Amino acid sequence: MSDLTRGERLQIMLTPEELAALDDWRFKKRMPSRAAAVRELLKRGLAAEGFDVAQIGKKSQAFGVTDSAAEGQLKPDDNDA
Repeated sequence: MSDLTRGERLQIMLTPEELAALDDWRFKKRMPSRAAAVRELLKRGLAAEGFDVAQIGKKSQAFGVTDSAAEGQLKPDDNDA
């Protein structure tokens, strides 16, 4: 094990489509766990530029991982390098 300790736990709820998108990305990138995949995606997201600040009063459900709720399909990740 590494010397890195993680003292905080973060719990999130995902739709089946969001979980499938996470798992697909994880396996494609050979990440060892879902937690490692989420940490890597958080790192990439925090390093990214060019996104808008969330509007005041916007609800959590407005921030989905996939746009597939209405379409029933997963959106391909074109920016996945």
